[in-house]
Amino acid sequence: MDGTQQVPADFKGDEADNYEEIEKQFAVKAVHHLETYWAILEKVKASTLRLTKIDNEIYEHLCKDFPDFDPAVPLDEDKMKSAQGKKRWREFMMVYEKKVDDYSFGTILRKDPKEEYTQDGTIFVPRMQFYAVEIARNRKGLNDWVYEKAQAEAAGRK
Repeated sequence: MDGTQQVPADFKGDEADNYEEIEKQFAVKAVHHLETYWAILEKVKASTLRLTKIDNEIYEHLCKDFPDFDPAVPLDEDKMKSAQGKKRWREFMMVYEKKVDDYSFGTILRKDPKEEYTQDGTIFVPRMQFYAVEIARNRKGLNDWVYEKAQAEAAGRK
């Protein structure tokens, strides 16, 4: 056994009970992910950062499937989570089911690349949405300000 458990074939996630302890564990993992990502952004200029081994493929796929996506514009959560938005993103994500670990795991994403993580400025998304959006932001240099701010603060403390 490799330690993983298979989901029963008749399992219906949308009908499953939500157990508070399980939800807390998911929340802890999501917060840990955002803290780790932010710490990386503070130490590495995002425009030079690779989030996955297949960043180029993900970026090109995003540009092809979402040609109107502008990573500089704050995300429209209602549009992303509408029936049409969910369908488009689901089709995008499923390409990575066997390529990216935890591709569908819940992750916290900033709505606006110009802002830090805040309670009102974030949305909960599948990991592949996070990767697609953040890879695009990094390619456009939209997260470089995090590094620059951290370096300036560090220099000011010396």
